[in-house]
Amino acid sequence: MTAVGAPVRKHTEVAVGILIRADDALLLSTRPEGKPYAGYWEFPGGKIEAGESVEQALRRELEEELGITISGAEVWKVTEHDYPHALVRLHWCKVHAWKGEFEMREGQAMCWQQLPLDVTPVLPGALPVLAWLADERASTAPAR
Repeated sequence: MTAVGAPVRKHTEVAVGILIRADDALLLSTRPEGKPYAGYWEFPGGKIEAGESVEQALRRELEEELGITISGAEVWKVTEHDYPHALVRLHWCKVHAWKGEFEMREGQAMCWQQLPLDVTPVLPGALPVLAWLADERASTAPAR
């Protein structure tokens, strides 16, 4: 519900890639200078343009940002986060296969991380997803 007279905020649709290496490490990169939350760690991705599917947008964004081509992507979870600069609907896709060498085309840093993450700060919209990934891994870990 919005306050009386308050403008209605429209969602920005975003495709997000959770790139997962064979050793279960996750790829994170930093937000580029000049963007909101510059320097925060995030999963790569970006806005879904008119007429694009989530997979098409993610494919385009990862090529533009990282120089890689993904084999495919399916939406795993959808979340919403209300940032001061934008109300976003995040379409989270697990990606296990890609081609090409990583190039940080926006001047961002990147790193592969195991859970729990060593890097901070992390973009707030990613926190629920990190918790779900940790829960998922805990439930599939072999008993000792």
